[in-house]
Amino acid sequence: MFAKAIFCDFDGTITETEIFVALMRHFAPESAAAILPEIYAQRLSLREGLPRVLEGIPSRRWPEMEDFVRDTALRPGLPALLDAARRAEVPFIVVTGGFTRMAEIVLAPYRRAIHAIHGLEVDVSGPTLRVFSPWQDAQELVAKRQVLDHYHSATAVCIGDSITDLRVARDCPLVCARDRLAQYLEAEGKAFIPFETLDDVNTALAKQGWWQEQHHAQ
Repeated sequence: MFAKAIFCDFDGTITETEIFVALMRHFAPESAAAILPEIYAQRLSLREGLPRVLEGIPSRRWPEMEDFVRDTALRPGLPALLDAARRAEVPFIVVTGGFTRMAEIVLAPYRRAIHAIHGLEVDVSGPTLRVFSPWQDAQELVAKRQVLDHYHSATAVCIGDSITDLRVARDCPLVCARDRLAQYLEAEGKAFIPFETLDDVNTALAKQGWWQEQHHAQ
């Protein structure tokens, strides 16, 4: 158990753009065009919609997909945020609704400062991709609330930007939100801290007292 923990989305939060969405639009354009708007409008669940897009992609294209993300730009402020978390002994946990592997590739230079990366797994042994995760439930392939509960943190902050962060943000004690997630939460009347860069998050958490040195119990 941790006294505090940071649960941070990857696509569009750590990265400047939604690379998971970009992957789907590039490698499965027709399916993405039909299904993503239904997911964003909450008429189709992530558990139902994402496999319809992803599982039509030939497995032979997986190496191309890995190459597609290698030069992804990061949102400003990640090194300073990771350093602040390390000094305060607050674990930084990346929880992505996209592929774990893609987050691992992009975040390789910072991996030692990240406690764990959880997300969508892929089986490429068949003719087309098969997607799954240890955290899936009836609504989501990566149910981020399950990850939050797994760590039994006494308090938590969730940082995110889109539909994959909505369910966990509804229950998280403190939320930093931007883009679609901010719009969803505002419509629902859920309080959140807006941000554009991870420096904004760093400053907000400092004001909330998160960077006081502490000793956590595991």
